[in-house]
Amino acid sequence: MGSERETGSDQMFSRGTAGCAATFVWGDGYLGYDFGEHPMTPVRLDLTVSLARELGVLDHLTVIEPHPADRAQLLEVHSPDYLDAISAASADPGYVGFGLGSADNPVFEGMFEAASLIAGGSRMAALDVWSGRSQHAVNIAGGLHHAMRDSAAGFCVINDVVVAIRALLDAGAQRIAYVDIDVHHGDGVQAAFYDDPRVLTLSVHQDPRTLYPGTGTATETGTGAGEGTAVNLAVPPGTADDGWLRAFNAVVPSAVTAFRPEILVTQCGCDTHHEDPLADLALTVDGQRAAYAALHQLAHRAAAGKWLALGGGGYGALRCVPRTWTHLLAEVSGRPLRPDTEIPPSWSRNLRSRGVTTTLPETMGEGRTPAPELWMPGGESWLDRSIWATRNASFPLLGLDPQDPRD
Repeated sequence: MGSERETGSDQMFSRGTAGCAATFVWGDGYLGYDFGEHPMTPVRLDLTVSLARELGVLDHLTVIEPHPADRAQLLEVHSPDYLDAISAASADPGYVGFGLGSADNPVFEGMFEAASLIAGGSRMAALDVWSGRSQHAVNIAGGLHHAMRDSAAGFCVINDVVVAIRALLDAGAQRIAYVDIDVHHGDGVQAAFYDDPRVLTLSVHQDPRTLYPGTGTATETGTGAGEGTAVNLAVPPGTADDGWLRAFNAVVPSAVTAFRPEILVTQCGCDTHHEDPLADLALTVDGQRAAYAALHQLAHRAAAGKWLALGGGGYGALRCVPRTWTHLLAEVSGRPLRPDTEIPPSWSRNLRSRGVTTTLPETMGEGRTPAPELWMPGGESWLDRSIWATRNASFPLLGLDPQDPRD
């Protein structure tokens, strides 16, 4: 950073915390996960890292290079035939099958290697936290939560989230809480652990009647030994910061705390943003920043500080994702950025040099201060009915009172 940035650094960070021992798993190889002309552009990752670097956020993280997951590790999550299909598609641009070669999941050269690298990075981040080498770890390239055992889905080829959770289970974890705040339901992760009492999967997402993948209703609560360990909170289109955070506060902290996890895994997709082209929620960067702070606090309160944070969706590649995930990186480090921090002029100039003509943000926030109210039973709005449906379906299974707002 230039001297101007360094001089203002004290004003950039909120210093309410002494900082956390945190790892950032990053390598330029992640940029090889590239579908071409497609919403899931690696540009969003590149711009996030460059913004975080210019703001000094990376100075407070231990950055480690990812290594790809090997076949044995991937076979814990995906079938042999599907892994063979990904390998075949990596060398054949005309390949179609197993969800590959579709508009959502077009094939590209090196697909297997790129997807395996992301999965390996999430696995490394998980084990870095579980081993105690760091309190928190983050892989913004991860969070590919739609991939199923036998197929690609929703821009996701290998489900790195499930790879990471399987690694934690193999390492001895007995209670893992997974919280997914992407705008889309975390269906692939839920499917992998729907009958597993060791893993709580909790997804906060846009109502599935209005958005892909069409799953994630409040009545999906797990099966067999896993009954009660799937929690789904579907919020209506148009939900903004205050409403989303009110719903989150009404369900997530109580459910996670009641489960008593040894580690918290979160999928931090930022496609809940009001400018996102693929969904219909209305959060600002400020609301998303508040959500990450809430997850950080929850990790310390409910999981002895062990927190693995992964990326996910987010298709506002210029105005949303770089700011929001830079806030995530800063939060993971324990030195959150102030929302009035100015965007470095050099970062914006770099985009202009690439031919970008879009109006670019000037600060790390949008001038909002979220102020969610406490949820109370009896509300008649769509949002209140959604909160009640989730609490009514899931809270008794977790030993909680659905009508008590203190739960």
